[in-house]
Amino acid sequence: MNSISNQIKQKPWLGWLMFFLTVILVFVLGLLASSIVERRAEAAYAFTPQVQYENFEPRNEIWGKNFPMEYQSYKKTADTLFRSKYNGSATIDMLEVDPRLVVLWAGYGFSKDYKQGRGHSYAVDDIRNTLRTGGPLKGGTSPMPNTCWTCKSPDVPRLMEKIGVAEFYQGTWETKGAEIVNSIGCADCHDASTMELHISRPALIEAFERKGENIAEASHQEMRSLVCAQCHVEYYFDKNKVEGVPYLTFPWDKGYSVESMEEYYDDIEFADWTHKLSRAPMLKAQHPGYETYMTGVHASRGVSCADCHMPFMSEGGQKYTDHHVQSPLNNVANSCQVCHREETDKLIHDVYERQDRIIENRDKLEELLVRSHVEAKLAWELGATEEQMTAILQDIRHAQWRWDYAAASHGGSFHSPVEISRVIGTGITIAQEGRIKLSRLLFSLGQTEEVAYPDISSKAAAQAFIGMDAATLKAEKEIFLQTVVPGWDLVAAERESTYPVKSLFD
Repeated sequence: MNSISNQIKQKPWLGWLMFFLTVILVFVLGLLASSIVERRAEAAYAFTPQVQYENFEPRNEIWGKNFPMEYQSYKKTADTLFRSKYNGSATIDMLEVDPRLVVLWAGYGFSKDYKQGRGHSYAVDDIRNTLRTGGPLKGGTSPMPNTCWTCKSPDVPRLMEKIGVAEFYQGTWETKGAEIVNSIGCADCHDASTMELHISRPALIEAFERKGENIAEASHQEMRSLVCAQCHVEYYFDKNKVEGVPYLTFPWDKGYSVESMEEYYDDIEFADWTHKLSRAPMLKAQHPGYETYMTGVHASRGVSCADCHMPFMSEGGQKYTDHHVQSPLNNVANSCQVCHREETDKLIHDVYERQDRIIENRDKLEELLVRSHVEAKLAWELGATEEQMTAILQDIRHAQWRWDYAAASHGGSFHSPVEISRVIGTGITIAQEGRIKLSRLLFSLGQTEEVAYPDISSKAAAQAFIGMDAATLKAEKEIFLQTVVPGWDLVAAERESTYPVKSLFD
């Protein structure tokens, strides 16, 4: 066999070829080695802690010293410029957009004020500003309990650890105003020691336990949704668990579906409030986003909430989770197009098309419910008895529960359009059946003409129709914001100045 040296002597060009191939290989290997060293250096830099703080540190900016990229992206939740066709992060007065809501919630706090939720950065500001929490002055009390703070701040797990869970829920909303000052952030979802995702709100853990499940066995991918499920869920205040305490509880004992939770509520004869017009014992769906998501195609494919609302990003060679929690419609390239290859305009069009069709039917259900409440009010005025009204009020309760479940599950018409369509459809059926019963009763009571639909063409007209003095509520709130809230912030600042934060490089 001819040796390599002999082959090179016979064909000199072969030697030059081998030389250049060797140079290229060494060059490529050098680049690879350099890249590995560089990435290791970047990783060491990116994850080198700058400060040390306690497990229940509530200040997001302190966490941001160790995790600057995540914190910088989180700060973008303060951006309120994006508004999609139906929602987004902009401030939207939903009662102005749809005054029928005022009548549907007559007698309940949401008829006073209901604005589109902005980014996580505004959680504390928004609950302070809403008319629902009132303007308690000079020893007055809020109409809402401290339980309403539960999902607004990483100060909540800090305070629960300090005084106890039931003790946190106890009392009226204004009594813990100086304690809850940091908006939703790092400590709500992460363990300060390990940075692992963890559940910081006991209501979710307790709901799993009642179902015989151990949330500690959840996978990391499941946790990327469960940390959201701490707050984006249906809940109620159980006043029987601990005496005198509105204890936060998820009604999942019979299942996640709208019917399962309805059955749960009916069995314990629970009502969030009694409707001011119809006197129906009402249920207020809060924001069952997780329950709705669980019935959709993304959940069945193993896609988590964070995959779409907090997609992975890359910066300076570092991969991290984008903490600008927002609508995927404002970040289609990183959220949707990771899996879907359609053009951005096509993807957005598909979302709006589903929303349009569902909201068309939801609007019809709203109209039927407004008519039901107004007609029930007239029936009472004409002398209807409790026995005559019981089945009618139950229909109103069940129909509006379905409407509210669909309306309050923000993004539900995208997360699970088939299920939301079904829920609205059954709501329309129940509402119509209730109105048939009402028409028969009204006829028997001497009402032979159609009951007039109220003038609720604006938020102001609707609030006047249900007898609300909105001007007084706004005036009280304004004084409260100017005189009470600044004092809360001063007390909080003094307290937080004592929290131990140690630089690791001093």
